[in-house]
Amino acid sequence: MGTDAHAHGSHGGHNHGSALARSGEAAKRPLTIALGLSVVTFGVQIVVGVATGSLALLADSAHVLTDALGIALALAAVVVASRSRRPEHTFGLYRLEVLSALTNAVLLLLVAGWALYEAIGRIQDPPDVPGLPVLVVGAIGLVTNFISLRLLSGGESLAAEGARLDVLADTVGSVAVVVGGAVIMATGWTVIDAWLGLAISLWIIPRSIRLAASSLRVLVEAAPSDVDLDGLEGDLRALPDVIDVHDLHVWTLTSDMELLTAHVMVSTGADHHAVLDRARSLLSEQHGIHHATLQVEPEDHAGCDELDW
Repeated sequence: MGTDAHAHGSHGGHNHGSALARSGEAAKRPLTIALGLSVVTFGVQIVVGVATGSLALLADSAHVLTDALGIALALAAVVVASRSRRPEHTFGLYRLEVLSALTNAVLLLLVAGWALYEAIGRIQDPPDVPGLPVLVVGAIGLVTNFISLRLLSGGESLAAEGARLDVLADTVGSVAVVVGGAVIMATGWTVIDAWLGLAISLWIIPRSIRLAASSLRVLVEAAPSDVDLDGLEGDLRALPDVIDVHDLHVWTLTSDMELLTAHVMVSTGADHHAVLDRARSLLSEQHGIHHATLQVEPEDHAGCDELDW
């Protein structure tokens, strides 16, 4: 029979999970504060937008609402994932942060599409937008966005990246609102609001698509884009006493947690423990994979390379 062995790098399986849990705990405070700021900004914009009839503020408030929802999803993902201890969740619930990021991307695309539609209509029929309220509320939104960006900077997870992208996109929107309000006050040229809305939408769309693509790549369990599969397999085959490597799988569980499984065939009489140690060091030091499950098989063992799926 082959020899099964679970090979980790410098972190054991439980320690790695604990590290992710600590990372989630560290993300709670900035996400909570950023969520509060977004909710306050949304409230101010919706009230002033309705009171003045400013479509610019109402449009930006929809973006801020999406921003708040995105941050709330990221926070919920972090809280649930870090607290999951149910035995059937053998990998925890860390994949929730990927679902959160994908949801954020879809919401951003929907908002960008709506803003494009509104911008085209406004270009053809510019609304009468009061400049001063737009400028003041835009400035408030800009300040809160800068604070949120600073709080969310340095996040490594896809959920944090999704929330950061939401806030970054809204920051650009706030800048546009401030500029639009100033131009309207100085010149009365209200159509500037529509052109800025169009530009913001076109700026958001490709970034949202990239976030969605990154999330889908994880969900379909594709190999990480920065892992050279051919090079990795070749390096394993080149280890002393290794004859063959098959049934190799590499995928991402969640941000900064890449997993590998493989069958490693070795020559008869080889020291399996030594092979495991060398393979573990190779995967960790040269390929950045710290969580690997390797099945070591003697060369006279047959059947493990015959898959039925």
